Amino acid sequence: MSEPIPVIDLFAGPGGLGEGFSAFGRSEGLPRFELKLSIEKEAIAHKTLLLRSFFRKFPQGKVPDAYYETLRQSHRPLEKRLPELFEKFPIQSKQAHLEAWRAELGKEAPNHIFTRISTAIGGATNAVLLGGPPCQAYSLVGRSRNKGEANYRPENDEKQFLYLEYLQVLAEHRPAVFVMENVKGLLSATLNNQGIFERIYTDLQSPYKALKREGRSVHTNPATTSRYRLYSLVQQNFFNDFALKDFIIRMEEYGIPQARHRLILVGVREDLGDHKPGVIAQTPTVPLQRVLDGLPRIRSGLSRETDNADKWLSVLQEGPDRRWWSATAKRAGSRLTEEMTTALNNLSRPRADRGGEFMAYVPDISYRRDWFLDSRIEGIWNHSGRGHIRKDLYRYFYAACFAKIYKRPPCIVDFPLDLWPDHKNIDETLEGELFADRFRVQLADKPATTITSHIAKDGHYYIHPDPTQCRSLTVREAARIQTFPDNYFFCGPRTSQYIQVGNAVPPLFAFQVASVVFDLLKNAGLTETPSPQLTDHVFA
Repeated sequence: MSEPIPVIDLFAGPGGLGEGFSAFGRSEGLPRFELKLSIEKEAIAHKTLLLRSFFRKFPQGKVPDAYYETLRQSHRPLEKRLPELFEKFPIQSKQAHLEAWRAELGKEAPNHIFTRISTAIGGATNAVLLGGPPCQAYSLVGRSRNKGEANYRPENDEKQFLYLEYLQVLAEHRPAVFVMENVKGLLSATLNNQGIFERIYTDLQSPYKALKREGRSVHTNPATTSRYRLYSLVQQNFFNDFALKDFIIRMEEYGIPQARHRLILVGVREDLGDHKPGVIAQTPTVPLQRVLDGLPRIRSGLSRETDNADKWLSVLQEGPDRRWWSATAKRAGSRLTEEMTTALNNLSRPRADRGGEFMAYVPDISYRRDWFLDSRIEGIWNHSGRGHIRKDLYRYFYAACFAKIYKRPPCIVDFPLDLWPDHKNIDETLEGELFADRFRVQLADKPATTITSHIAKDGHYYIHPDPTQCRSLTVREAARIQTFPDNYFFCGPRTSQYIQVGNAVPPLFAFQVASVVFDLLKNAGLTETPSPQLTDHVFA
């Protein structure tokens, strides 16, 4: 068997793109790609990346018991547990530390970056580059927030130009294929009256020319610098005959249980001739319930007051005595009052209480058990309910019951007046100008809404569909929606875990991209390894 194809992952976050490529062929014991270098600047996301790299240094099914035992010890600080784990396996630890590099592109010395990537690729002509620059400056919500900052100037935002670091790697190392991901807001973003995407699209075709325009130097001989042809993964158009929208991928159409719409470009080095990527086959949508089923029922906590299971239960049982309850029939109909009464009668203290960073349990899932489940965990990681004020508990309970009856999440105007938020933007909300669905319950029979880093804030947009849990989604639930396997552990405080999950590319989608890229390289004669057979049961 030939060597796995080397992969470089820039702006790696917790490693969603890299995980999908690394998983391709791994279950058959024949990994087709190998992450050689992942670069991430955030300390906690890098720790997650490092731990997962360590996990992959062992063959499928041969990860040592110590990995699982270490992560089950949630009573001990992770800062003590991980060094002990790495010390037990020095070879794999060294390999992981070489792969997962904490560095900030744009600030790290260019010579250092060039050397690290050159060493990682080792002269291979079939390398693959992954990643996308941080997207906050391009996102529609991000640009809306930035407008409110008096001193914000798009032309001065460093994030607008981080794609130049991506171009630098393309020009200097000439990978055979690159995969670049970003938010769809990039299509409408402008800078100095020029469309940002149109500029990036042109620059990616000729990285050296773009860098020269910016006054940047390149370590390699310009005469050998390659150009790239750009392709969509969902449209079979010819090169340079794409509409911008052809690069938007609606991931709910490709086996991902959320309506995540992202811009993804595939670049193919021009010397590969007419070889181009195929398209990813569409699959039936996956409703949220298929990935949440099999996780333990837990409760939210009470914030700003004493919290325990009895108090939580009593607060909810006080609902019928509240004015908002009696106003429900007038606001949303008697059917909703009946549903709320039924849900309240079924309410009980969850056996698992609020969950935890580790809890013993036998989880299940009705979608892709082979991808998600790992019995060696002997439980669930990153599954704890966060605290909410009691009024939010009532809002969550009301919203979940409303969705069961009306098959949609309620807008603010659907709530009784006593449950309206005391918020400075409420007038704009009522006029339909700003976040009218501020309290957004997820629908059990539909794909989830997009998991973003905003889930770390207050959870109002990610309410669990079960009214008897009265809470926002946990990190593990968000991770399942993002298609991270259950044995993927997220390091750091819970807020950081949410941010990592929200910023990631779904690994199961990246796995499908890896399949397309592998077939392209195989057809171009850049690998002799046979492709794994993606049988009909893959998305069953």
